[in-house]
Amino acid sequence: MGYRNLQECVVELAEKGDLVRIEAEVDPHLEVGAIQRRVYQAGGPALLFTRVAGCRFPLLGNLFGTLERTRFIFRDTLRDMERLVALKVNPLALMKEPLSLARTPFAALHLLPRRVLNGPVLSRTTTIDQLPQLKSWPEDGGPFITLPQVYSESAVRPGIRHSNLGMYRVQLAGNEYRLNEEIGIHYQIHRGIGVHHGEALERGIPFRVNVFVGGPPSLSVAAVMPLPEGMPELAFAGLLGGHRLEMVSRPGELPIPAEADFCITGTIDPTKTLPEGPFGDHLGYYSLAHDFPVLRVERVWHRPDAIWPFTTVGRPPQEDTTFGAFIHELTGELIPQVLPGVKAVHAVDAAGVHPLLLAIGSERYVPYAREREPREILTIANAILGQGQLSLAKYLWICAHEDAPELDIHDIPAFLHHMLERVDWRRDLHFQTRTTIDTLDYSGEGLNRGSKVVIAAVGEKRRELPVELPADLRLPEGFGNPRLCLPGVLAVQGPPCAASRGCDDTDMTAFCDFYAGRSDLAAFPLVVIVDDSDFTSRTLNNFLWVTFTRSNPAADIYGIGSATRCKHWGCEGALVIDARSKPHHAPPLIDDPGIEKRVDALGAPGGPLHGII
Repeated sequence: MGYRNLQECVVELAEKGDLVRIEAEVDPHLEVGAIQRRVYQAGGPALLFTRVAGCRFPLLGNLFGTLERTRFIFRDTLRDMERLVALKVNPLALMKEPLSLARTPFAALHLLPRRVLNGPVLSRTTTIDQLPQLKSWPEDGGPFITLPQVYSESAVRPGIRHSNLGMYRVQLAGNEYRLNEEIGIHYQIHRGIGVHHGEALERGIPFRVNVFVGGPPSLSVAAVMPLPEGMPELAFAGLLGGHRLEMVSRPGELPIPAEADFCITGTIDPTKTLPEGPFGDHLGYYSLAHDFPVLRVERVWHRPDAIWPFTTVGRPPQEDTTFGAFIHELTGELIPQVLPGVKAVHAVDAAGVHPLLLAIGSERYVPYAREREPREILTIANAILGQGQLSLAKYLWICAHEDAPELDIHDIPAFLHHMLERVDWRRDLHFQTRTTIDTLDYSGEGLNRGSKVVIAAVGEKRRELPVELPADLRLPEGFGNPRLCLPGVLAVQGPPCAASRGCDDTDMTAFCDFYAGRSDLAAFPLVVIVDDSDFTSRTLNNFLWVTFTRSNPAADIYGIGSATRCKHWGCEGALVIDARSKPHHAPPLIDDPGIEKRVDALGAPGGPLHGII
C-alpha cells in the first residue's frame, strides 16, 4: 500500500505512460529547470533525466506536475485521509457510517514511525560537489536543492514527537560557502525550524539538522503540509504514504528515512550566518542575498540507485501550485473547525499565495440591524491573520456568506465583483501598518517588514460596476493608456516610480488630487496605477500578479477624496493602488533566450519532448 521509495513510484508511472525518460544529455545549469517549467505549463508527464552533464545521478522532474498524477500517487490512502477528516469535522460520522470509517483506526497506525538499524540510504557516501548542481534562473547565487526535506528536533524535548520537517531551500555552493564543508539553509519566518534554532541559540549550542532528498513521495508533501502544532510531519508522511515510515537511528545523530535517496547530515552553529541567494522564487521575482544560517556538513549519504527529484519555482502557476491544490483537497473541510465562522479561505496562487487572501465568513452579530455593516467578519479577519502561514497575507478581502450563499471563493472575478459592488471605502479598510510579511516579498519596508489591509464588505449592493471606459475620461499629465481589467477595475499607466521607500509619491497624490470635484472616475471603485496597462489588463492572472505583488498596503494605497477620522483612513471616491515597480523591489524572473531555444529544439520533430511541449 503506497510507495515505500521513489524507485517504485518511477517504475509505475513509466508503466502507466505518465513518465518520459530523457536520454539526451541535459545541462543542470538553467536547461533542466527550463525544460521542467515548459513541460509543467503543457500539463505534461513526469521527466526522468538519465544523462545529466557533470553528474552521475539521474534527475526526476515534474513528479507533482498535475493534480491528477498527484492523486494517482496517493490513490491508496486518499480514502483514509477523507475518513480521518470526516471524523474531525463531524465526530457523529462514525455512528452514521460505521462501515465506511471502520478502517480508520488501522490507517492511524501508520502515524507511528518504525525504528530500524539500517537502510538503503546508508549504502553509499558522496560529497556536495558530486550532487546535481541545479541552477534554475540566470541570476541565482548558485546551485540549490529545490525539493529538500529539512529535519530538526527540539533541543529541549528531543525526539520525533517534537520534530519538524520543512521544505526550506538549501544552497549547495556559491557566495562565501566553503565547498563541500558548508551549505546555506534559508527558512522564512513562522517556520518550525525557527523554534528549534531559537532553543539552540538560547542555550548557546549547535543543533543537528538532516536534509533528506527523495524517498517516499509522501515525505515531500509532508514537508509542505500546514499541520496542527503537535503533529510531526513524519507521522503525516506515514499516514499519507500508507505505511509506517522506517527511520534509521544512529547513536548521537538524528534519524534518517531508511528509503530516502540522499541525506546530508550536519550541525548549524546558531550564531553563524552567511549570505544566501539570490534565488528565483515563487512570487515571480528574485529573493535577494541575505544572511541565513549555515549547515556544517558532516556526511552525504545516498542509496545505490539514488534519484534526485527537483522542481523549479517562479511566477505562478508552477509545480508548487499543484502542492497547494492537493493540500486544499486534503484539508479544506477542516478550516471551519480551526477558525469558527469561516466558510472558506483562498490563498490566491496567481498573486504569489501570501500577498492575497480571499475569505467568506459569517455575519451574525446584529441580525436585526436595518443597515448591515462589517462586524463579525472583522473578528474573523483577525483570527485568519493570526493563523499560521495565513498571518503573512498582505491583502485580505472578506465578505459575508449571508449576502450570497452561492458565491464560490475560487471564482475570483465573481468574488471581486461581489466585493466591489458593496464596499464602502470610507468604512471598510482596516490597516496594520507595521507588521510582518512574507520573507520573499520585497514590496514592504524591509526584509519580513511591511503592512496589511483587511477589506471587509457586507450588505446590499451600493453601485453598478462599469464594464467599459468612460467616453469623457481625462487623465492627469504623465498618466495614460487606461484599460479595463474587470468590471469596476481600471488600470492606468503611470510614470516610472522614483519615490524613496516609505515616502508618499508625489505623482500618486497628484493623480488623486486631479479628480477632486470631478466625476470622470466616479463609477470605478478601484484604480490600479501600473507600468504597463496593456500587460496588466491582458489576463486575470496578470492583474492579480501585478497589483498584489508590487504594492505594500500602508505605503501604496491612495484614494480620491481621502481623509483620516479618529485615526481611521478612508476615501470618498475610488481606491487607488500604486502597483508600479519601485526602486527597492526585487527584479522579476526572465527566461534566458538561448536556453529557451535549446528547449524548443527538444520539442521539435524527432526530439524527446516532441508532442509534449
